[in-house]
Amino acid sequence: MRVIFAGTPEFARVALERLVAAGFTVPLVLTQPDRPAGRGMKLQASPVKQCAQAHGIPVAQPRSLRLDGKYPDDAAAAREALLSAKADVMVVAAYGLILPQWVLDLPARGCLNIHASLLPRWRGAAPIHRAIEAGDAQTGVTIMQMDAGLDTGAMLLREPLAIGPDDTTAALHDRLATLGGRMIVEALELAACGGLQPVPQPAEGITYAHKIEKTESTIDWALPAAVIGQRIRAFDPFPGASTECGGEVIKIWCYKISSNVDLPDERPGLISSVDDAGVVVACGAGTALRLTTLQRAGGKRLPAADFLRGFDLQPGMVLGSPSA
Repeated sequence: MRVIFAGTPEFARVALERLVAAGFTVPLVLTQPDRPAGRGMKLQASPVKQCAQAHGIPVAQPRSLRLDGKYPDDAAAAREALLSAKADVMVVAAYGLILPQWVLDLPARGCLNIHASLLPRWRGAAPIHRAIEAGDAQTGVTIMQMDAGLDTGAMLLREPLAIGPDDTTAALHDRLATLGGRMIVEALELAACGGLQPVPQPAEGITYAHKIEKTESTIDWALPAAVIGQRIRAFDPFPGASTECGGEVIKIWCYKISSNVDLPDERPGLISSVDDAGVVVACGAGTALRLTTLQRAGGKRLPAADFLRGFDLQPGMVLGSPSA
């Protein structure tokens, strides 16, 4: 089976590696154009492009696939490349461009998407982050037959994966990427023998995983400790949950929910105690968090004991206040 692959980040690279290892012929890879990255802001190839080049697979990087859009020459060149690939199917994983109808219709078996949620929950751009932020007990991967809607196509394979109490987006991402790589190989093998049975998505339980914005990173200490903790884990590694103290931004990476803590003052954000085990902070509804890994601007993630040697946090200070 000839498989065009479209994807960009590490999540997609894992799937491409699995397809190559499974022996599928990949005549063409589509990925996003190189982007500036790192301190020097030099152009950097996506993980998928690097993988494709390592395997000698031709790569196309159109800025758009819309023949009537802003970059018609890019789209026309991509169309020629897609037609020349003579593929049976296209596999899509976190590509980053909307596929117009002519692309969806091009391969004989259509386009299959690897989506990191149990559809119809968490359609959209950030399903891993939003599942953790919402406190979901499980997520998973859905292999979907793509249509013109936003993650609305029929489900072909669906497998759950538990979300652990300490899971961050980074950790869960890696497990879901591995699961997605295995499942897309299984889906294509089933497709080759007519074993895939499309199932329409139910109308109930639809939620949307909107793109993560940097503005979401600021911690609202008036929320209960459990909710703040979910946001800390959801925003690791990006954008990182942050708070302000004395005019400086501090990122919070690890925590423990402090139960049975006697808070002399329940003002949200108030530091009630500080020691090598962490910084205990009052949260909403009479709850508290012990912050165990912190980072100041330009610094590294540090255990609380090391962080406190270079940043003087004291009981009575209020996090989130510029004058703390």
